[in-house]
Amino acid sequence: MSRSLLCLAIVAALTVPGQAQQTAPPAPQPQPPKPTSQLDSLRTVAESSDYRTTSTYAEVLGFMTIVDNASPNIRVISYGTTYEGRMMPLAVVGTGLKDASAASVKASGKLRVHIQGNIHAGEVEGKEAAQVLLREFAQGKHADWLETMVFLITPIFNADGNERFSLTNRGVQNGPINGQGTRANGQNININRDFMKLETPEGRAFAKLWNDYDPYVGMDLHTSDGSTHGYHLTYSPPLNPNTNAGIMSIMKDEWFPFVTKAIREKYKWETYYYGNASHPGGGRGGRGGGQGAPATPPAAQPQAPAAPAGPRAWGTFEHVPRFHNNYVGMRNRFALLSEAYAYATFKDRILATNHFIEEAMNFAHQNVAKIRTAVGSADREALAGKTHATRAQIRNGAMIEILMGEVEDEKNPINGRNMNRRKDVIKPEQMTDRLWFEPTTTETVPTEYYIPASATKALELLRAHGVQMRKTTVATKGLEQFAITANTQRAATNSIDTGSHGLRSLDGAWAATDVAAPVGSFAVAMNQRLARLAFYLLEPKSDDGLTAWNYLDDVLGVEGAKAYPILRRR
Repeated sequence: MSRSLLCLAIVAALTVPGQAQQTAPPAPQPQPPKPTSQLDSLRTVAESSDYRTTSTYAEVLGFMTIVDNASPNIRVISYGTTYEGRMMPLAVVGTGLKDASAASVKASGKLRVHIQGNIHAGEVEGKEAAQVLLREFAQGKHADWLETMVFLITPIFNADGNERFSLTNRGVQNGPINGQGTRANGQNININRDFMKLETPEGRAFAKLWNDYDPYVGMDLHTSDGSTHGYHLTYSPPLNPNTNAGIMSIMKDEWFPFVTKAIREKYKWETYYYGNASHPGGGRGGRGGGQGAPATPPAAQPQAPAAPAGPRAWGTFEHVPRFHNNYVGMRNRFALLSEAYAYATFKDRILATNHFIEEAMNFAHQNVAKIRTAVGSADREALAGKTHATRAQIRNGAMIEILMGEVEDEKNPINGRNMNRRKDVIKPEQMTDRLWFEPTTTETVPTEYYIPASATKALELLRAHGVQMRKTTVATKGLEQFAITANTQRAATNSIDTGSHGLRSLDGAWAATDVAAPVGSFAVAMNQRLARLAFYLLEPKSDDGLTAWNYLDDVLGVEGAKAYPILRRR
């Protein structure tokens, strides 16, 4: 994007209708670019306000303009438009690039890393930490990283939600005391439940960015206000049991242990896998995390087993790929979710997020070849004939040590509301490990699926995800059809997580059929790079696919529907 176009976008950000903020200070006018020599005095809004305030959309764009002008290694472009019409900024950071295009980035031959903040616009630490990282790049820091990696940084994913400042959007979170945005986007949709159905323009922009640039690594930066634990930050890899085993092995056995050890040694802060502590005998404790508690499953799904009586359990969130980290795993890529601790101070949360980014990227820089090899192996893995999960539940594991903590009350000086403040207390506790998932229903991956041309909504969604299809020129026989034995739909609740959807669940079985896929059907081969994702979208019993999100309801929503409209070849 040209400098003048970016400045116009900033001006437009100040004039979007109907977006008056409740408590945020007036958004500033665009600042003139600062020369590189002045970068040392450049401060984020959080820093310049002594961590009382988080940045508005216009302030983020203004900051990105400054670092773009100051560094030949930073190029700020638009990668989409929000529901309310705001430009979505992307900073492409790399050396030796001809321009910011996907072709130029790929031609560099370097490891591609996407760092994303502010998907939940009340969880603003990622937005602030990403700006700090951009300033450091502009100052010439992390030059070793740029020898091996190119960074795609989107600090303010949920720009519409960011502008809905309120002092009450995040409960008893410890600041910023001048307020923050909302969890939902301008449509009142949680974008971090949208990665399979792609109903938000922000979700569509994300999918296009990933199809175009194809990052090897995706980082999603959050804040968690759940159980009162002793960690400054918790994290998670992909959680779906279908995730490639090689990718999971590196994340669990090497990457996260490296980060945990480095942060402990350098900063004396503890980090661990995201979770919340249950009450003895089951039941989740705390007030709700950045990811959210496991949702009630569709009617026909098995329930997760209750945590055993006695010790508490440390339990994670959901396995479904509607969440960013699980979705990225389904694309055969490394996903790192971070959750700064909401009851630490605002300043410490930003620092913890930057420490997490720094150590995670130190590992990536040292292990570029290993990451590339794992991704390439996952992309080449032959899935046809293997058994994959279509639904899953949390598995009860062994006992693990969890560091719990304490908080104390603190008043917000702006409105007198109570906030929680982390106390420097660590209380080790043995808990049941409920961090990982096991399948409850499975299916054999076929060689191909055949989608009728009339299923236009489903086909358009598959294309948006980047799933490869071919249009058939002859009728295809020798296929299997799924016979439906149970077809249930959960009542729509119009929540920010499911919107107007009543999630559908099917049961039944595949069997040989005389039905042929007619000429003009669309075949989806399972030897493609996105086969894992395609399988989870297309299988009729999937808890997060086309069936669940009503993309085939023109057939499945008819009373007495007996057969799934998509055929397959084993």
